[in-house]
Amino acid sequence: MNGASREALAAARERLDALTDSTSVDAGSLADELAAVTALLDREVSLRRVLTDPAQAGEAKAELAQRLLGTQVSGPAADLVAGMVRSRWSQSRDLVDALEELADTADLTAAQKAGKLDDVEDELFRFGRIVSGSTELRAALTDRKATTSAKSELLRGLLGGRAQAATERLVTRLVTAPRGRSLESGLESLSKLAAERRDRMVAIVTSAVPLSDPQKQRLGAALAKLYGRKMHLNLDVDPEVLGGIRVQVGDEVINGALVDRIEDASRRLAG
Repeated sequence: MNGASREALAAARERLDALTDSTSVDAGSLADELAAVTALLDREVSLRRVLTDPAQAGEAKAELAQRLLGTQVSGPAADLVAGMVRSRWSQSRDLVDALEELADTADLTAAQKAGKLDDVEDELFRFGRIVSGSTELRAALTDRKATTSAKSELLRGLLGGRAQAATERLVTRLVTAPRGRSLESGLESLSKLAAERRDRMVAIVTSAVPLSDPQKQRLGAALAKLYGRKMHLNLDVDPEVLGGIRVQVGDEVINGALVDRIEDASRRLAG
């Protein structure tokens, strides 16, 4: 997103945070409602264009959204959407992308309130690894001919009772309504959103052997000092990794030799 859409999304994020800070708002239910509105506006292109038409007054668009959604979703959800359509959007599709992000963020907020955000982050990462390691599973989850119910049933079999409810909801929405995203990019986006809930960056750590708890703590502390932000480590094991360890933060890759130097410097700083 750029220009007006970026500003509109930033304002919507603030309103969502204010809503979910309230103990009277169920963040998980709000996520479901925002996901339903996302599906509606993704499907109804003409409605989406009306709600983002810069020639129309913001208040008139907000009143239209309230009339359409007032009996379909809760008051907080309708108010949030009304506030979003008051804003200016560079493209009509940006409104739908923003709603989708807010739905995912609300689910992650529910997990955070329940003290399960770390579990959700780890489960999203592990699910991504399982998919990348199984051509058949990826094909089944991305098959355009497969029905939504068939994909949902497959995911229930894979995740039901084995993962947090928020993880299952997030993955199910991504698989059944990808909206042009690949499965891999969608999972990566969800992982980044999860990390942002605690203002953390995500480091994908691949090591030749499993890291011990002290090694993970030292590496996490060293990377946090290097990047100036808290760091969440997604851990993977690959006996063939060169240098014994590989760390990827965003697009930047740190090889084993540099990791050793970072850990060394961290130990010296710690005395």
